[in-house]
Formats: sequence, structure tokens, C-alpha cells
Amino acid sequence: MRIHGLLAPHGLRNCMPTLVDTYIENRYRVQPNHANNYETAHGGNVMKWMDEVGAMSAMRFAGHSCVTANVDELDFQRSIPIGDNVLVEAYVYAAGRTSVRVHLRTYRENPRTGDREQTTESNFVFVALEEGTPTEVPELTVESERGEELRQRAIDYDPGE
Repeated sequence: MRIHGLLAPHGLRNCMPTLVDTYIENRYRVQPNHANNYETAHGGNVMKWMDEVGAMSAMRFAGHSCVTANVDELDFQRSIPIGDNVLVEAYVYAAGRTSVRVHLRTYRENPRTGDREQTTESNFVFVALEEGTPTEVPELTVESERGEELRQRAIDYDPGE
């Protein structure tokens, strides 16, 4: 059960998590060791950062550790140069019995101005685990206009829906 964002003993919940509860943003500064030969963020680093933030969102929702099960189409629309920030946005938009669907968008962000443009978008599927075995996840609730907008954006993007 969740008590002010913490899990109570045995992972029991007293409320259903909302979509907005799962929304996470994280920033990474592109350093030379993150770059490819063109002095832009290596795609593998961007994928790793997306996977990490996506897992954080999935775990916040599930209340359990989560592992990556599937990555939908992942297209790099523009590069991110050394010195810019990578902003990764993630939120849960659907859940199965043990699986969690997370929508992710990545932006290049100018650290001085805050100007940003989208670089990547995808949906990842995570599976909740308890002691290495898939475990059930709660139902997702959407209780706000912002939550509905985010959910619809993910569904509209999802090539599998």
C-alpha cells in the first residue's frame, strides 16, 4: 500500500496510481564521452537514458522492479550536440496483467536558453518482477485533463494500438 509515495509492507496498495503520478522528466548533459564521431550524442546513450527513465516511471506505477521487455519503433529525428542537454520525458499510459506500457519522448535542450526540440519518441514495455518472477500490476487511472491528453498522445503514437 502506498503511504505518501512509499510502499507499505508486502507491497499492498491503498490507492490506484494515476497516469500523472508516473510522469518523470530527467536531464543528461551530453559530454564528449557520450558522443559519436560527429560530436553528437551516440544513439546507444540516448536509448540507455530513455530505458532508465522509462523504468523509473514503470516502477513508480507498479511498485516493483521492472525490466524492459520490448521497445517499439525508435527513430532518431535530429542529433544532439555535445554541450546540449538530453531531456527524457516518460509516463505510463497503459497496463496489462504484469506489463506496463511507457511513452517516452526525448528532446535536445539548450542549457542556457531552455529552448528545446523533440529528437526521439517511442513506447517501451516493461514487466514488473518480484523476486525474479512476473508479478501483477495495478490498474492505471486517469483522473485529470492533463492525464487524458498525455494518454491520448501515447495512444495516437503507438504503432501497435
